[in-house]
Amino acid sequence: MDLGLKDKVAVITGASKGIGLYTALQLVKEGAKVAIAARDEDTLKDAKAFIQEQTGEVVLTVSADVSIENECKRLIEEVAAFYGKLNIVINNAGTSSANSFEEVESDLWHSDLNLKLFGAIHCSKYALPFLKEQNGGSIINTTAVLAKTPPANSLPTTVSRSAGLALTKAMSKDLGKYNIRVNSVCIGLIRSRQIEDKWQNEMPGSTWEEYSKETGKTIPLGRIGNTEEAANVITFLASDAASYVSGTAVNIDGGSGAAL
Repeated sequence: MDLGLKDKVAVITGASKGIGLYTALQLVKEGAKVAIAARDEDTLKDAKAFIQEQTGEVVLTVSADVSIENECKRLIEEVAAFYGKLNIVINNAGTSSANSFEEVESDLWHSDLNLKLFGAIHCSKYALPFLKEQNGGSIINTTAVLAKTPPANSLPTTVSRSAGLALTKAMSKDLGKYNIRVNSVCIGLIRSRQIEDKWQNEMPGSTWEEYSKETGKTIPLGRIGNTEEAANVITFLASDAASYVSGTAVNIDGGSGAAL
């Protein structure tokens, strides 16, 4: 299937590792021109080298803190100036912060919302004129499957992510008239550096497949998801193959979520 991504320009935040990095890799493989953004310049250099090693292509790297509005503006304008256009925005920046309500101080509420919610708002806001110039585009907000059914001891992450789902739906209604599609992906248990650290601590000497199967006993598909599997779904949603998909939130969780 031709995904229609050749020469499309995409910017991905939180793209120096994990899902963001593998989404960038997949987009490049499909012929897109990609800019990856993160706060740390060293990890960005490593990510750029990894993508070039895998594909032979060079991506643009931009060091930016998307929890700051002016940094979002600079990021988007730099990408659009470098490539001459912008078609796809993937708001992937975020961290995991899970505590009880009593434990969350005001500064953590603000920092979490600024990064995950307002980062997506501001990057999308400044990208909008460029997407309209292209007569449409795609915005994808990375959230978490627990945003649909927040459990105890999951704050402030699930609140920020739940707000991201509302943002996605509202934006899809407002921006559809410009042929701009807005969707979310809700991430479940996916292989990451944090998960790999737990693997080494909890089951030293085991293989990844053994740890994945043991940890994934409560997941209907019986294992932890691979990073590439999440990247594949995001790439599809960004592409012309998903041209009639907007305002939805796709679970990437092996069937573990309690809500559609």
